[in-house]
Formats: sequence, structure tokens, C-alpha cells
Amino acid sequence: MPELTTCNIADNVNTCVLVSLDSGNCSYLENSEELQQLATSDGLIILAVIKGKCSRPNPSTYAGNGKVNEIASVLKQTGASLVIFNNNLSPAQQRNLEQFLQCRVIDRTSLILDIFAQRAKSHEGKLQVELAQLEHLATRLVRGWTHLERQKGGIGLRGPGETQLETDRRLLGKRVKLLKEKLAKFQSQRNLQRRTRQRAHVMSVSIIGYTNAGKSTLFNCLTRASAYTANKFFATLDATTRKLFIQGHGPLVISDTVGFIHELPHTLIAAFRATLEETVQANILLHVVDAGSPNREEQIEEVNKVLREIGADAIPQILVLNKIDLLNISSGTSGYQRNEYGRISQVRLSAKNGEGLEFIRMALAETIEQGTSQWCRISPEIKDAINRCTTVSH
Repeated sequence: MPELTTCNIADNVNTCVLVSLDSGNCSYLENSEELQQLATSDGLIILAVIKGKCSRPNPSTYAGNGKVNEIASVLKQTGASLVIFNNNLSPAQQRNLEQFLQCRVIDRTSLILDIFAQRAKSHEGKLQVELAQLEHLATRLVRGWTHLERQKGGIGLRGPGETQLETDRRLLGKRVKLLKEKLAKFQSQRNLQRRTRQRAHVMSVSIIGYTNAGKSTLFNCLTRASAYTANKFFATLDATTRKLFIQGHGPLVISDTVGFIHELPHTLIAAFRATLEETVQANILLHVVDAGSPNREEQIEEVNKVLREIGADAIPQILVLNKIDLLNISSGTSGYQRNEYGRISQVRLSAKNGEGLEFIRMALAETIEQGTSQWCRISPEIKDAINRCTTVSH
């Protein structure tokens, strides 16, 4: 029997029913828990959670007829105004479900996009979110305006006219082109700043990791910044960059980036590629992990998967096991671990209370020293050639 949990809450525009169907994915339980956290982070009130198995998705409604009837019954019982599927729905499946259930139906990707829309604060971040939403919407224009038929032509304009669907696609295409042009300008500015840092031989560090792993808290502790932090998914969205002074080595640039999650929508990866370039161009990555998460290894692999997609998998990483203050006394101690090459590859700390932060600075100092020694061993002629090639390529 599928798990069904309900609560008695009055009808509200922010109420929803969650549907999580197991299609044989090994991370099904984790994805189901994440869906509930995503809905809560989006400010929604969960009235019911429907679970079940779906080894062969229905082409028209994804869920089988019996499960769809069960969802309709739960909607009638709870009065929820929204149904959220943990599975990605095709445009036709979403349309058919909305017609049968007589309420709005969205999938996991749409929910994540809505959260991003709420979190974006900077102008560039808002443009990136809008671009991702429009590119996702472009696949959803499935005869959504058939009741309008064709536009009526006026005098001198009579003819077959243009369907509303074609009009929507044309206008959407124009907006997408405009957004990409604006984002290209931001990317140009970022490239200029990056070239300036490269000419000054200033190292750059990017803090990456799964969402809600404590990246922004660590960033604030290291730089004394005031980036927004909260115990929810995607609390911060816009990339933030600050200078960090390392004793005996001078300043470096450190950036706090957006968090990753299972099945991160490809539209988001494409739209945020300009921001993620800070990760691609970094000299070293601080991969922050929630040390107390039971799915720690899966989350690490999910982050590495996205890094491979954006071409940043070859950049040296320091694994930062955060939130050790929430572990038991025996395992919740700060410290570091070296790899077979003698380099610090793992650090245990608590960004919340500041325990173990000195090991991060130690690891970064060693990395700077190694990078400086390697640069010094290069002949002046090769250095000049590298600088010229870097300038030309940009």
C-alpha cells in the first residue's frame, strides 16, 4: 500500500499534495525526502504525501489510472490547490493530469525553478532564473491557447493568420535572445575581472557543495561577510566573491556558489553557466559536505557529476566535512587528513562555531606555496609566452 499522510488544514492557495513514485531509482527515498524539503523551502503547506511504485510510466499521465484516481480522491478530501510530482513530467502528461484533476500540476524541475525565482536578488541572478524558466516553458507550450483558435485579421490583413501558440513561441524566443545578450555582457565583465586576477597571479577559490551543506556559513566565517544563511534548500542563490587574506602569502579571491541537488535541471545548469564559470576557472575547490548526512556519499557523487558536466572535475578539491558539532563526541572532532602525496585532502570542521577553520587556512596556504614554487620553476621565456597566450585567448 502506498504511504499516505494527511493533516487537517483549511484550504489555502499555498497547500499542496506531493506525489513520489518509485520507478526503480536507487536514491528514491532520498529524493522523496528532498521533495518535501523543497516544498517547505518554497513556502508550501504539505497536506498529503502519496507514494507508490511505477515501474512503467503511463505515457499520458505518468501514474497509472488507479493512482491518478487516488490523487483525485485526496485532492477532494484535503482541498489542496497544487499537485507536485517528484518525477519529471512531459508537457502532454502535465496537461492531461491538470485536465483530469482540475488543479495545477507541476514537477520537480518546476518547483526548483520557482524556489530559484524567489531566492534571486541580484540583477544577473534574476536574468538567469528568468532565462531558465522561459527555456523550460518553451517545452510546455502544447496547444495551451486552442480556445482562441487563430487571430482575426483586419482590413488588408485577412488570411490564415497566426496561431496563438506560434505567437507565444515567437515572443518567447525574442525574450530569450534578449536575456542571453544581457547575460553575455555580465560574462564579459566577469572575464575582465578574471584576467586582471590572473595577471596579478591572485589565486581563486570556489566553495561548492550540496545545497544546505553550510557553504555560506563557511564563507561568512572565512571572510567575515554577511551572506544570507538559513536551514533550507537554496537559501542563497547569487554568487558572492570576497578577498581572503592568508598569513604569509597575501590575499586570494574566494567565491560562494549556488548549491547542487539531485537531478539539477539542465535548464538551470545552462542558464547559470556564466556564474558556474567561477567554479571552472578556480585554482582550487572547497567541496563542503554535511558530515552528518546519511546520504553523504551520494551527495558527493552528485556534486562531482555536475562538475563533470561543466568541465571542472579536474580542479583540485579539498573535501570539507562540515557540521561536526552535530555528530557524537567520538567522531565530531576537528582535524585534517593528507593524501598519498602529502597534501591536505580533507578537513573536518564546524562552520557554525568556528572549530577547525585554521585547518582550511593551512590547506590553502600549502596550496598557494605549491603553486608559487611551480610557477617559479618555469623559465621567464615560457612565463611570457603563457601570459601572451592567455591575453590573446581572452
